[in-house]
Amino acid sequence: MKLQQFRYLQAIVENNLNVTEAAERLFTSQPGVSKQVKLLEEELGLEIFHRSGKHFSHVTPAGQKILARAENILREVENIRAIAEEFGDETRGSLSIATTHTQARYFLPPLIKRFRERYPQVHLLIHQGNPEQIAQMAASGQVDFAIATEAIALHRELIMVPAYRWLHGVVVTPEHPLTKMKSLTLKAVAEHPIVTYVHGFTGRGQLEQDFQKQGLTPEVVLSAADSDVIKTYVRLGLGAGIIAHMAFEEETDTDLVYLPADGLFSEHVTRVGFRRGMYLRSYMGYFMSLIAPHLDQPSLEKALSARNQEDVDALFAGVTLPVH
Repeated sequence: MKLQQFRYLQAIVENNLNVTEAAERLFTSQPGVSKQVKLLEEELGLEIFHRSGKHFSHVTPAGQKILARAENILREVENIRAIAEEFGDETRGSLSIATTHTQARYFLPPLIKRFRERYPQVHLLIHQGNPEQIAQMAASGQVDFAIATEAIALHRELIMVPAYRWLHGVVVTPEHPLTKMKSLTLKAVAEHPIVTYVHGFTGRGQLEQDFQKQGLTPEVVLSAADSDVIKTYVRLGLGAGIIAHMAFEEETDTDLVYLPADGLFSEHVTRVGFRRGMYLRSYMGYFMSLIAPHLDQPSLEKALSARNQEDVDALFAGVTLPVH
């Protein structure tokens, strides 16, 4: 058995059993990948993939168990490499993060600035996507950390730690009728066209539940994944925007009015997800402590050694999360 064969198996599964796409991702040939899979199956004396003609149709039961062990082996190989890099030079390496536009645009910049000041030789990679894609990137090892509010909590193969709390607010043009209200209500907001996030992004599902609890069905005239896009259409007069509080910048959004909605909308918790068993380099621990003080290296090491997610939740149960 060879490590490269395990990498081929992993790539095939991650590309929906398409050997050609797996080969392209690994910068090799399709016949070469197929040959190595066949050699491994012959050595083991069983099929890892069931064939339908020349194509793989599904992973066999035995193949599922083999793939799980192969992923563990590859993960440990990466950990060994990380340990070697850490002791070779703890100031060098790479840090990859997957997150949504809102986090990348509004939350991360000051943290990245501080991180770069301390670790200027660590290469940073930021991947953007929807919460489901973000969680998958972390689960597959494509990134070190996934930062998101929705969907990530559903991935039980990830360790998930609570990072911070945040709320929605309402943004309107200065002449909008809501600016004349002394006390904002959900009923008043629902009486106007709404511009907000698409489903699966930045608390959209909970927003709808908040309105439904009061028997309200607002007219959402435009949905977007990008807070800047939402504010653009608010400026055009399409409606009142509902955005994450952190997405409003007083210095640049001077042509908009931000209306605090404390108590109107549910509070949200953004989490950071990472793979079980990963080796946490010192600069990774520092980055996490920038996200929130309670995510320091000792706490993260305890989370990594926890038996299950319930133990991780108990570890942070008494922590008061910062608000952004």
